[in-house]
Amino acid sequence: MEKTLKVEGMMCEHCEARVKKALEAVPGVESAVASHKDGTAVVTMSQDVPYETLKKAVEDQDYKVID
Repeated sequence: MEKTLKVEGMMCEHCEARVKKALEAVPGVESAVASHKDGTAVVTMSQDVPYETLKKAVEDQDYKVID
C-alpha cells in the first residue's frame, strides 16, 4: 500500500532525510522516499496508516503537508 504526501519546506537532502526518518518511525510504515525537488514523500505501508498520522509525523519536523 502506498500514499504520496505533498510536503512543503524541504530544501535539501538533509531535509529529505529528516522527513524519511520521521515517516519510517511510524508503526505500519515500511519505507519512505522524500524528494525536495518534487516536494513529495512516497510512503510504503504494510498496513493502512491514517493520513493524519503521517501528516503529524512530517509536521512535527517543521515541514508542512499540503492537503
